[in-house]
Amino acid sequence: MNNYNLILNYAKANYKKMFREPDGILSHKFIVPGATYSNSLWDWDCWLTNIALRSFTEEDISEYEKGCVINFLEHMDEDGKIPIYITPTMEWYNFDGSFPSNIHKPCLAQHAEFIVKTNNDDVEWLRPYFDKILKFIDYYYNNQRHSSGLYYWINDCAIGVDNDPSTYYRPENSSASIYLNCLMYKELTAVCYLGNLLNIDVSFYEKEAENLLKTVRDLCFDEKDGMYYSADLNLLPVDPDSKLHSGAPRHWDTLIQRIGCWSGFMAMWAGIATPEQAQRMVKENLLDEKGFWAPYGVRTLSKYEKMYRIVKSGNPSCWLGPIWGISNYMVFDGLLKYGFIEEAKELAEKSVRLFAQDIEKTGELHEYYDPESGEPINNPGFQNWNLLSIKMGIWLNNQQ
Repeated sequence: MNNYNLILNYAKANYKKMFREPDGILSHKFIVPGATYSNSLWDWDCWLTNIALRSFTEEDISEYEKGCVINFLEHMDEDGKIPIYITPTMEWYNFDGSFPSNIHKPCLAQHAEFIVKTNNDDVEWLRPYFDKILKFIDYYYNNQRHSSGLYYWINDCAIGVDNDPSTYYRPENSSASIYLNCLMYKELTAVCYLGNLLNIDVSFYEKEAENLLKTVRDLCFDEKDGMYYSADLNLLPVDPDSKLHSGAPRHWDTLIQRIGCWSGFMAMWAGIATPEQAQRMVKENLLDEKGFWAPYGVRTLSKYEKMYRIVKSGNPSCWLGPIWGISNYMVFDGLLKYGFIEEAKELAEKSVRLFAQDIEKTGELHEYYDPESGEPINNPGFQNWNLLSIKMGIWLNNQQ
């Protein structure tokens, strides 16, 4: 049995383990990541798992996918904040039980957009909730947008890429993460697509998408390295009365963080990078085997970084170098967008081999993996976005 069929057969035998019926405060069906997250509705996990499921399921899963979006929207507070995750017995995910803290990542409109597009542009189910989606985006605009135009994390709580050094243990409101800004740009374009289908004026969000595209290109691409990076906002305010600095007051609002994280390649996934920038990103960074390019995919942190570490951990999960299914997939998707077919093929082959190897040896999938050996590191039974490797396998088969 070839690698692709091994993963496909595993997925078909196990994917229903991620389906949940209405329970407790969750009034609608929903999708969970699996394993230790077996009863939790997570923000970007359910969206990306939904994309994976649609690549191979033949049954109607629309109530589960729509339920993910609606469950979140029904637990929005009056300010527009939505939880990062919800379980049937608890609502808000905050370590200290209070705000300010991070909220649902900006991927809710993207999830709704995916559902609408895969259901022949049927958007009417979303109409009663669309004002809430706008309010959610408005919260980010009003509370997590820097004067430079970049968006930032409030802290390092549950950002998804848990211990990304660009944000982890950084001062509050200081990390204009490239990961967050790429998600935000795609969220804005998604809400514009949905609004136009619903004949609702979304011109404000169209303009903000244009502004954010320009801002990320201006402030996050490093001409020296040919790479997109996060930006540091932790700068003292300029004192107009300061005599010490009066001869040359600071004229910049952000400082680029030259930390080689896989999320820099999300600028290709999001369509933010120019074709010329993408060429440099791939040739000078991605394909460097001493940095990102590993036998089983893309290291989540460049091996050149002092913080690079392959270790089993939870809360936070380790993003300091291990291979994750979602990072491999997003880089793969970005490569296709910019026409890097051979590189996409190699990455897809590595990913399919990785997950097939795990299923063959352990009978399960795991949360993340060793970049050199492909050995699983943590959390057996984790399915989630690892099943996106099926989409990669389908694409590979079509290249034959």
